[in-house]
Amino acid sequence: MASQVNDQSQASRNGLKGKVLTLDTMNPCVRRVEYAVRGPIVQRALELEQELRQGVKKPFTEVIRANIGDAQAMGQRPITFFRQVLALCVYPNLLSSPDFPEDAKKRAERILQACGGHSLGAYSISSGIQPIREDVAQYIERRDGGIPADPNNIFLSTGASDAIVTMLKLLVAGEGRARTGVLIPIPQYPLYSAALAELDAVQVDYYLDEERAWALDIAELRRALCQARDRCSPRVLCVINPGNPTGQVQTRECIEAVIRFAFEEGLFLMADEVYQDNVYAEGSQFHSFKKVLMEMGPPYATQQELASFHSVSKGYMGECGFRGGYVEVVNMDAEVQKQMAKLMSVRLCPPVPGQALVDMVVSPPRPSEPSFKQFQAERQEVLAELAAKAKLTEQVFNEAPGIRCNPVQGAMYSFPRVQLPLKAVQRAQELGLAPDMFFCLCLLEETGICVVPGSGFGQQEGTYHFRMTILPPMEKLRLLLEKLSHFHAKFTQEYS
Repeated sequence: MASQVNDQSQASRNGLKGKVLTLDTMNPCVRRVEYAVRGPIVQRALELEQELRQGVKKPFTEVIRANIGDAQAMGQRPITFFRQVLALCVYPNLLSSPDFPEDAKKRAERILQACGGHSLGAYSISSGIQPIREDVAQYIERRDGGIPADPNNIFLSTGASDAIVTMLKLLVAGEGRARTGVLIPIPQYPLYSAALAELDAVQVDYYLDEERAWALDIAELRRALCQARDRCSPRVLCVINPGNPTGQVQTRECIEAVIRFAFEEGLFLMADEVYQDNVYAEGSQFHSFKKVLMEMGPPYATQQELASFHSVSKGYMGECGFRGGYVEVVNMDAEVQKQMAKLMSVRLCPPVPGQALVDMVVSPPRPSEPSFKQFQAERQEVLAELAAKAKLTEQVFNEAPGIRCNPVQGAMYSFPRVQLPLKAVQRAQELGLAPDMFFCLCLLEETGICVVPGSGFGQQEGTYHFRMTILPPMEKLRLLLEKLSHFHAKFTQEYS
């Protein structure tokens, strides 16, 4: 500290003003934040794209960004009905146009009536437009077989991510060994580790079982919880279902066991369910935590606290850029719920076009309406193609020596395990890189394929993985998988 003051004094004498904000003076929690999905490997991919545009010769003609679940960036077409209603909402003069179906016009008019000044450009209330929250409640009730949902327990959000961070802000408290511990699955979606680092919470890892298709094991949950109690106060259990990056879909029996565990151990449950429309494997089925909780009856249904999250960014919609989502809270303390509403009000409101998209997703065209046939065909086409891509990914990788891929039961990623030669591991250590980061960087430089190393998501020590989205068009995906498999064989030979 003294040297810093002396440096500033010297700078003043020289007529120079020292920076107030430096790496030494900034919030140390922010410095600890890492987000692998948009990390250094993606920065290098951007540089390579720039070099290609400048005419620099490479062993490839394009960079394929398979690092992130951005459906429309990968060529997926938007759902027609959604964009028609959005166009009408953004430019209401189109409501008199004969080019739009009547049900799209009625939907747009209903949304605009609920907006301040009948404009999508007006703020909404902080928890989201009331009729849209009512539509979300009706959607949840239909999804869960008639179990009621209260619109007052639903908060619209800027994608699911913002709602997840808001919940964690409410839950993190205490100092030292009393600091909140949050159990997260490993491998995990890096939003969780990043948010916990920013909030200075204690990350408690529980490992999914790769040998059993990334199953969630209650004995492993108990191990993680017991060990964590020596260093923190575990209060939160996060579950991602269907899994990201691992693509597993939990059975109903597993969800019941998780709920019992959380209830017995006094843990708040956070259920990340943004991939609930993305279930492909035969025999797999999505069960919401809310539905299972309610069907378990008292004391679970009446006492277990739960927050569940959904988004328009994934599913068959792929509307990532509009940043629409919601959280439903169950059995939350009424006074805390008021604090949650206050916290959300600081950011004024979620993007109103995103809220409009949420409304269309939870309340799509009905069978009697003119847009239904096209909507249903487009939805089924997207999901059928994703299912075929999931199967192809598993098949091609498992035919490649040294690569092993569990079934992609759901979501939109594969998380294959790769064998890396000892010499490659040693070379990575010499360069100060994780071995799978070294592999992924070499892959990018030679083939233009951008995937994310497993070390960015967490993995069992001594194992190496990467996460790759299954979103590219089928022919491009097939080529990508083959190029990646050939590169791994060449890489293995080079470092053997």
